[in-house]
Amino acid sequence: MPADESSAASGTDRSRAGAAISRALTPPLLAGPLPAGPAPFAGLALRSRPVTGSRRPPAPRGGRGAGTPPRPGRRAGVRQTYERARRAWDRPLTAYYLILGAGLLITVLGLVMVYSASMIKALELSRPSTYFFRKQFIAAVIGAGLMMLASRMPLKLHRALAYPLLAGTVFLMVLVQVPGIGMSVNGNQNWIYLGGPFQLQPSEFGKLALILWGADLLARKQDKRLLAQWKHMLVPLVPVAFMLLGLIMLGGDMGTAIILTAILFGLLWLAGAPTRLFAGVLGFAVLIGFLLIKTSPNRMSRLSCIGASEPGPGDSCWQAVHGIYALASGGWFGSGLGASVEKWGQLPEPHTDFIFAITGEELGLAGTLSVLALFAALGYAGIRVAGRTEDPFVRYAAGGVTTWITAQAVINIGAVLGLLPIAGVPLPLFSYGGSALLPTMFAVGLMIAFAREDPAARAALAMRRPGVRWKTMRRRVMKRPSGER
Repeated sequence: MPADESSAASGTDRSRAGAAISRALTPPLLAGPLPAGPAPFAGLALRSRPVTGSRRPPAPRGGRGAGTPPRPGRRAGVRQTYERARRAWDRPLTAYYLILGAGLLITVLGLVMVYSASMIKALELSRPSTYFFRKQFIAAVIGAGLMMLASRMPLKLHRALAYPLLAGTVFLMVLVQVPGIGMSVNGNQNWIYLGGPFQLQPSEFGKLALILWGADLLARKQDKRLLAQWKHMLVPLVPVAFMLLGLIMLGGDMGTAIILTAILFGLLWLAGAPTRLFAGVLGFAVLIGFLLIKTSPNRMSRLSCIGASEPGPGDSCWQAVHGIYALASGGWFGSGLGASVEKWGQLPEPHTDFIFAITGEELGLAGTLSVLALFAALGYAGIRVAGRTEDPFVRYAAGGVTTWITAQAVINIGAVLGLLPIAGVPLPLFSYGGSALLPTMFAVGLMIAFAREDPAARAALAMRRPGVRWKTMRRRVMKRPSGER
């Protein structure tokens, strides 16, 4: 066969084989001839073509480009916000800033409210309208100095001051009962006249003295592993506390006695007192308190005013009821600073025991909740300092100060709300009274010193110094392998 015929035959065979393969791969619907016009199965024919390159992924719906990252879900956003807040809350300096910020904010807001609540009372006494404010401002300036001093003092010096402070406080509390030296205010013999318009209430310093002395005592006994025995846990802490309570009750100040009792129980709780021991001391204290209330008509009348909505016979619940009236008339945002009506002779003690009611009337629910939030932040920071330290003295002292401020705030606010009997205790850092403000600000400075003593907080504060930061940056630059920056 010639070469051209053989090549033609082979080409015919190849064309027949290709046609057979195409018929085998073509679907049955496409086996016949295609009709004229647009192909109805063009899409199927295109899909049957072999893919030679990488297939492009379909664009996401909603008009977003292929390179745009998807939006995080609502749960993911809430989780991220929570994680950020938790990391910020767990920073080493959180407690330090909370104590410093909350303490100063409560004091400054208290100065504003003392001026607003005491103007009418000062005019009634034929004094200038700024009379009580000026005295409170002087006490706040002195207290700020004490707070700064306490925050810079080393722990050894705080422990060294415990015994002299306790001895001096006991001496002054004994002088209160001496005729001619002690003064009676509102039926309570617990003041010492210092000359001019200044007076001193030694029982307020007794709270700080009991905390420092009790913390030092329990810390030394813990170092010697003596707190496992009941006698070492109770003696001499409980007898000394009862001595202070007796001196306070001689003057008739049961409100301060309640706060001192709360501090004692706080120290025993932190020391790990057994439940039976704790319950026994608590039961004894409740029995003594019941007898003291039962034998005093004035205290019984205060107890009967809990939840009262009317002044009652003889206006025995006048103060409690008008405190509720002041809070109720404040509304959401109050009547305005200085626009209180109850301070015009209706509410007794508007700038001391019931300053929280005037705050609610003038600043409304927003103002009272702000005050509560500041006290809650201060209490949380104190618990955090007491819980994270390894020094027993710091733990007992921080727990005692937190118990003191928290318990006194709860008792004062509870009395204004009509949930507790009126105990006659001021709102810490907020109410008028230099004798109460000075030891409380010193205690806040003590808490600041404890927060600074935390190793992580100390390192963070050291990194904020300009010299240390510059040296650290230079060290990091020198360690770089290349000269590029």
